[in-house]
Formats: sequence, structure tokens, C-alpha cells
Amino acid sequence: MPIGQHADQPGARESGRASELNHRERATLRAVASGRAEISCSCEPDLFVDGLSCCDQATTRTLVRRGFIEAAVEGPCGGRVLAVLTAAGMVALNESLRSGAVTAA
Repeated sequence: MPIGQHADQPGARESGRASELNHRERATLRAVASGRAEISCSCEPDLFVDGLSCCDQATTRTLVRRGFIEAAVEGPCGGRVLAVLTAAGMVALNESLRSGAVTAA
């Protein structure tokens, strides 16, 4: 199971439709896609963009639970590794960019 995802957590099985992405989620996915993000190796991962802590960790954790973001490699507990989009994350980002579907954060 990916970092941070627990089958018993609310949202662990969310559909992840691109039309459900809000502005913050889309911006976070773009930052990860650009290779500017690191993620902490934890059951409640934190995201760092350009070396700075992301101000909306709830969005990070939602995207991890939805299966859109994951660690590129395994790392030590609490360590930081490169964050990458999953195949589902790439699809969701591409669909949201193509459709322009964005909801308010």
C-alpha cells in the first residue's frame, strides 16, 4: 500500500476524478510533476516544494490517499525523498488541464 494510505481511513478509496480537483490540488500535482517536490516517508506524509514545507498538508495527504502522489523510492522513516505522480495522478492532472475543471479550495 502506498505511503500514507490505510484501507480503513476515510477517502482511501475515493474515485479520484479530475473533475473533483480543486485549485490547490491541481497546483500541488503540477509542482510534483515538475520535479520540485519531496515527500516525507511517513504514514502521514508531508510535502516540501522547492525545499519549503507545503502550507496545505491536508491536500498532500488527500492526494496521497487518492493514489495521485507517491514517493519515488523508499526512504528512512521521517526522511525526504522525491515525490512523483502516479499513473492515476498524471491522468487526473491531464484531464483537469484539458477540461479546465477546477473547483474552489
